[in-house]
Amino acid sequence: MKDNDKDLSLSNEQQEDDFDKKLEAMLSEDSSLEKPKKKRRRWSRKKKIAVGAVAVAAAAFLGFNVLGGNKEVVPVVATAPLTRGDIQNVLSVSGPVSGTDSVDVMSNIHGKIKNIAVKEGDKVVEGQLLGEIDETELLKELEIAQNSYDLAVANKEENLKSAQNGYAKALQDYQAAEANYNRLNILAQTGSVSQVELEQAANSMNDARRAMEGYNLENGQVVADKSYDLQIKNAQFNLDKAMENLNNARLTAPIAGTVVRVNGKVGQFADDLENNQPIFTIENLETLELEIQISEYSIGQVEVGQKATITADIMGDGSAQGEVISISPTGEEKGGGSTERVIPTKIRVLDKDSKLIAGITAKAGIVLEEAKDTWVIPISALRTEADGSSSIVVVENGLCRMVPVTTGVESDISVEIFPAEGAELTENMEYIITPDAALTEGSKVAPLPDSSPAAAPAGQE
Repeated sequence: MKDNDKDLSLSNEQQEDDFDKKLEAMLSEDSSLEKPKKKRRRWSRKKKIAVGAVAVAAAAFLGFNVLGGNKEVVPVVATAPLTRGDIQNVLSVSGPVSGTDSVDVMSNIHGKIKNIAVKEGDKVVEGQLLGEIDETELLKELEIAQNSYDLAVANKEENLKSAQNGYAKALQDYQAAEANYNRLNILAQTGSVSQVELEQAANSMNDARRAMEGYNLENGQVVADKSYDLQIKNAQFNLDKAMENLNNARLTAPIAGTVVRVNGKVGQFADDLENNQPIFTIENLETLELEIQISEYSIGQVEVGQKATITADIMGDGSAQGEVISISPTGEEKGGGSTERVIPTKIRVLDKDSKLIAGITAKAGIVLEEAKDTWVIPISALRTEADGSSSIVVVENGLCRMVPVTTGVESDISVEIFPAEGAELTENMEYIITPDAALTEGSKVAPLPDSSPAAAPAGQE
């Protein structure tokens, strides 16, 4: 019997030696690529087992651990202490950056640009001179329009004077014809005038009345023919247009901002730039906005006022804070043959000193939900039971205990949990990071030792 015990002891020692050799071989792979090693302290067998387990099957559920020579095999599990933290549900989107106001300065004047007063990058105030168009032809057009207007006014005045004189004579003729008819009418009653003479007098009076009524009267006063008012109106329109064109020969900034594009050149016709480009483009870059399109499947979670974190290549590792300021009331086609609809949305950049510039593409993470100082675990640690409820698997003294939980905010990798009715969650309770479905209440497990350098006691590697 003693010989059998001795053989079993030698067998266990041999297994440990074999384990040490395999572990050493595993850890020394590609050693030729490593830097010269410092003299290391010999690892304890416990730490060898931990590191070996991580190297072979880190975070895996099924592993094997021989406990003190006992032939009973229990699964090795990766655990973590339960802690409180912050969690966010973030929607990632991207789009172009632009100023809050953007204006293209164009011209429909067919005249050559004679002066460019600004360059790209210049800051301007509203009304500031940007450039000038040659005024030579515009001054001629203004002179012609002015002459046409003056002539139309003169024609109306002449017509009015003629009408006034004509009406005065027609009135006089009518009054004389009426008096003659009245006189003859009295004589006809005594037989001194024939009926034929009376009818001739009546016809003369009626002709004089029609001649008098042919003139236009307003409030008893003679006015010129309406056609002259129309001529003046047309002439006034042409004069105003010519004056406007002359004023518009001076190109000024309609808003305060930064000149981001100067497409016009001296000598070019202002209304004939290549590809119908504007002569100048001005943007208000004091406040920037991110123009994004959100899928119809996600827009229900987005609201005006939600915060966002904005990143871009130009910012390096930095970021800027933003806020959703507007959501379009209508959707539009996504394009590319997709039937999905998207909703235009704007995010305002709140940081004034960010490195963002207009015209680049940036990314934004919109915070849809968030929770602070709450229980947070990896999604992988959440187990769904047969009845649809959720739980986490806690390890106590090498045994599993199912703790029912409910969930809250969920991110891409983590989830907020609350203890279900009758359950309790406590700080640093050990839970299994990836629990296997085969585990049940009371299952034996061997927690994987924490082999991270940060977990090692001071002075150990």
